[in-house]
Amino acid sequence: MQSPPMKIHTVPEHSIAFMQAVSGGTVRCSGDYLFFTGDNWLIGIGYPVTGSYDDVSFWTALEFVARKNNIEDCWAIAPSMPAQLQPYITEKDVYYILPLNVAVPPCLRREVRRAETCLRIDETTEFSAAHRRLWAEFVQRRPLKAHARELFARTVVMLNAQDTDIRLLNAWDSDGNLAACCVMDYAPDAFCSYIIGAHSRIHYTPHAVDALFAVMLRNARKTGKEYIHLGLGVNEGITRFKKKWGGFPIMPYLEASWHMSELPCRHHSSKKTGGLVREAIDHTLVTLLHNGGASERRKLPEQPEERPYAMLWEVRKDKQISFLGGTAHLFRYSFARSFRKLFRNMRVVLFEGPLDAASLALVAREGARAGTQPSMVNMFNDEEIHRLHDVVNGTQSALARFLNIAWPHPIDVRGILASHRPWAVFFSLYYAYLQRYGWNQSVDMEAWDIAHDMDCQVICMETIEDQLASLESIPLERICYFLRHPETWRWHRRVSMQAYLAGDIEKMQGTGTEFPSRTERVISVRDDVFIAAMLPYFEQGSAVALVGTAHLFRLRGMLQNCGFQLRQVYPTMWHKLRASLRGDA
Repeated sequence: MQSPPMKIHTVPEHSIAFMQAVSGGTVRCSGDYLFFTGDNWLIGIGYPVTGSYDDVSFWTALEFVARKNNIEDCWAIAPSMPAQLQPYITEKDVYYILPLNVAVPPCLRREVRRAETCLRIDETTEFSAAHRRLWAEFVQRRPLKAHARELFARTVVMLNAQDTDIRLLNAWDSDGNLAACCVMDYAPDAFCSYIIGAHSRIHYTPHAVDALFAVMLRNARKTGKEYIHLGLGVNEGITRFKKKWGGFPIMPYLEASWHMSELPCRHHSSKKTGGLVREAIDHTLVTLLHNGGASERRKLPEQPEERPYAMLWEVRKDKQISFLGGTAHLFRYSFARSFRKLFRNMRVVLFEGPLDAASLALVAREGARAGTQPSMVNMFNDEEIHRLHDVVNGTQSALARFLNIAWPHPIDVRGILASHRPWAVFFSLYYAYLQRYGWNQSVDMEAWDIAHDMDCQVICMETIEDQLASLESIPLERICYFLRHPETWRWHRRVSMQAYLAGDIEKMQGTGTEFPSRTERVISVRDDVFIAAMLPYFEQGSAVALVGTAHLFRLRGMLQNCGFQLRQVYPTMWHKLRASLRGDA
């Protein structure tokens, strides 16, 4: 249902030069809304420049810009999201503003006066070495959300961009050290925006940030502004600080992130992948175990969508060049073209373990065979099993079946809990859930097929028995915890897909720590096995090692300790831009 029209005040994201500097995109207008676009991505600002907001007009404008510019990756902010984007909301917050008629809070007056007497406060546009040191200290000390980290990473770009009016409000101590700094945008006519700020613990001065806020108010009055836009609440501590100074909430903020191909009733053509690719699971699990027919090779849809492969590092020593890549055992997209290009000049391709039909059939049999541990069905109550069934299979009501919207391949959740080994239960249920959202590709099995088709020498760094032993080591309590919280699976699915496509290894790390298989035995112990297997081939060069993405975190450092230089390979300008915004490039 369309929400009623909502009168919207101007937001910091209406500052076009600032947004172009931060995003690296080009401004577009549709109706009353601003959009920023780049190579296959779009940022939509769902706060109208004039008039009132409603969901339908924003969605109409957004879809028009996305279709006109052939956009796939989208991010939007709005006071409320159109119905189409409700499932893709990633963050909820509130904008705060600070009126200029407020005084320094009585509880802070003495502290602010004291801080101002021992600080030198100025306003500059030069990002000095002192600012770099403060930024580095603050970012390493504080856990920041991705967009906040990008603002810190792009500060110099903001300051130097054409048509911006970005200024640094600085607090220097008596020794000339930068104790605190706020980044301000003075470009909007009615207000100035507080963008980001940082304070030092190394050169700590009590209430340095409060002293900057007092000066911020005075400067805003001098420049004829009507108020200061304080941005979002972010967290409880920052919200409390803004309210302490007299800031108050002005309007809601919702953020959504999605791929246009995820939305219903949109059809995207894609390229055909050559050869047969097996429908895949984990490198040691086949065909979701409950299907039987583990050794069958089934043809996937004729035209799986392709994406450029970004989870790849060049590994160089002297003149010898090899590559280290991270795989996803079940994924939504194909990377066939990237793998064919990568393998073209490679002698050897190394995989974690064998992916031939006989090995996978063995895993399927072991997973479906009763083990020494008790049946998992007795560890869950009826309510938990019912919730698992609903998350894995989606709605299976009579109405859903009548409307032909029920998932046509539901699985027997209770039966799998009763009959499979714990690790096989975890993989079967979670991967069945992913398949319902179109995750029918396997990165490692696709690479395995292509490597064989191109007559590369294929090396397995483990035996199938080694991998089965690793799976058996997964703690039962971790599996139970994961299955008892299926409400988190949607977030894991969406964030891991976005991070993997972007080659954002740090963001991938944040999506996998709770997974049952992310244990010392499954990851770190096997890293030692993998590095020993890789080194002889990497020393000779022209080798590619493909491992599960979770192994990349240690393996990259281990290779560097062995004298190799690593450089991430960015396949497109979009990937380079995203890496630059993250501070990785």
